[in-house]
Amino acid sequence: MGQTISIRRPDSSEVGAYSAGTSRAGLVVLQEWWGLNDQIRNVADRYAEAGYQVIVPDLYHGRVTQDMDEARHLMDGLDFAGATFQDVRAAVDHLLQSCDKVGVLGFCMGGALTIAAAVHVPNIAAAVCFYGIPPKQFADPANIKIPFQAHFAQHDDWCTPQLVDGLEHAMRAAGAQPEIYRYDANHAFFNHSRPEVYDQASADLAWERATQFLKKNLS
Repeated sequence: MGQTISIRRPDSSEVGAYSAGTSRAGLVVLQEWWGLNDQIRNVADRYAEAGYQVIVPDLYHGRVTQDMDEARHLMDGLDFAGATFQDVRAAVDHLLQSCDKVGVLGFCMGGALTIAAAVHVPNIAAAVCFYGIPPKQFADPANIKIPFQAHFAQHDDWCTPQLVDGLEHAMRAAGAQPEIYRYDANHAFFNHSRPEVYDQASADLAWERATQFLKKNLS
């Protein structure tokens, strides 16, 4: 459905990206630690069909894996500041050339980068995070000033319930009113390509909540 394009970063270099849909409402979708694979392209296509112009920046610059150890290695080697201030910013700026409002939505590693983008990248109208939290010293969720929704799994040993409670407490203490949802599911419950963790009921509910949130804040 979509196509591969190149977009210009603030430092004037270029990054590859997957582009889908045409709309005045823009959405940056951010990958899991596997890379810009068919599953994340499918998510982008679904949001394009739902009425958004979608950009997925290729944060690994062509690297994709199905091996968990390699995925961890790729994520550990990612320059999170560069991904936030260059790649995500490039995607937001690219969409703003033709969109009235732009949101950011990401999963796992991309969820952590969604929070980072909500803190650091200007001109984002709303953010939706799926089971990802960045180091507080890089991006403190208490500094998010835009509409924010997040989806977390109760049986997650990475974004644990304790970390989620801390995120919500910090945001509310700062005066924010985030939408935080918790599901009786495992990490990556939205990823239909991983049957060992995919939970259709939770995924469908999260899709409905995210879609309504984006419609409210990007229309």
